[in-house]
Amino acid sequence: MASVADFGTYQREWFQSVRSSAEEGAPFGVVNANSPQEMLRAMGLPFVVNQWWASIVAAKQQSKRYASLLKANKYPGNVEAYSAQGIAAYFDKEPEQAPWGGLPQPQFLQTVLGSDATPRIFDHWARETGANLFMFERTVECRNDLYEDWWNKLPNDWKTELEPERVALLTSELKDAIAALEAHTGETFDMQAFTRIMTLVNEQEEYYRKTRDLLASTCPVPVSVVDTMPATMVPQWHRGTEWARDAAKAFYEEVKAKVDLGESVCSNEKLRLMWVGRGLWSNMQFYQRWQESHGAVFVWSMYLALAADGYIREFSGEDDALEALAARFVTMGDELRMPTWAGAWHVKEARTHHINGAVALSDADPFVLRALRKAGIPVLSLPLDNFDSNHGPDSFDEEISAFLASL
Repeated sequence: MASVADFGTYQREWFQSVRSSAEEGAPFGVVNANSPQEMLRAMGLPFVVNQWWASIVAAKQQSKRYASLLKANKYPGNVEAYSAQGIAAYFDKEPEQAPWGGLPQPQFLQTVLGSDATPRIFDHWARETGANLFMFERTVECRNDLYEDWWNKLPNDWKTELEPERVALLTSELKDAIAALEAHTGETFDMQAFTRIMTLVNEQEEYYRKTRDLLASTCPVPVSVVDTMPATMVPQWHRGTEWARDAAKAFYEEVKAKVDLGESVCSNEKLRLMWVGRGLWSNMQFYQRWQESHGAVFVWSMYLALAADGYIREFSGEDDALEALAARFVTMGDELRMPTWAGAWHVKEARTHHINGAVALSDADPFVLRALRKAGIPVLSLPLDNFDSNHGPDSFDEEISAFLASL
């Protein structure tokens, strides 16, 4: 797709400019995907998202080498590998082999305390690099009787539908993080710019929602996850910029044009598949392999779907813009992992996309898989991690073929 090719060009040029400025001493940071990023943009602080970097490492077939770098420096190479590629990059002293020239040494790091390994990875990363580290608390929903259709309630009614204590805590931490960054970098948080950034994010995600809904209702589908995954995630890492908003719009318009022309990614579409879990960035061709042999198209992944449903938070202006950001990130992960929400959402998405079967990685939430099966959607669960350097999806061709034949 033309728009996706343009996104890749933009990303490469942007990253090289970030590398150059970081090498000259400008502030630079790395943040986890579930860590609030929009405030950094309002401070003019360049940053890279940790999981984006991991996807580049995988796409450049450097996973095994980076695992060896971790082991050589007395770190495990297989503990949350998707989140450990940044610290591995610090040990990469071969720029000719390093993906995209290598990840600059960060001056600041940010993450959310979402797992047992996360704080250890980031703490050691900060020790190795001397980076300033800020870790946000990970709160959990405490209500027993909780609505399921969060995708309808949160965009406009987050003030009444989220526990206020959770939003208040993260808002307070955002203020602390801003103050720490101002002291560390000398940059200033611009509330007026931040408000504009938050508006642009909502506009961007609305285009993703329109694209998701269009693909859900179109059969045969004009694009697959091979297109939607990079088309979503590259602009997502630039959320809050006019470029990102316009990129989401351009992608929607290109998909709409394909629909209007009756184009299809697989003219013999017989099966519509859901991919549950992180993307196989090292082997995107895997998703296309089954189109000719079985007429099976992967039409759904969490990337476009979560952009459509998980990010929009309407707000009235500067008075509640920071709270709106907290409301966006306080639930980040609940949509994919919390039993009440995640199962219901995946079933909703499977039904609206007319899914015949789901293929899941080992990181897929078991409650989600149970909910899909209970809803009558067959699931093939593969013992495969998206960052597995020893086994690839090709190892499961027979299992996948048999699964598709059974649908």
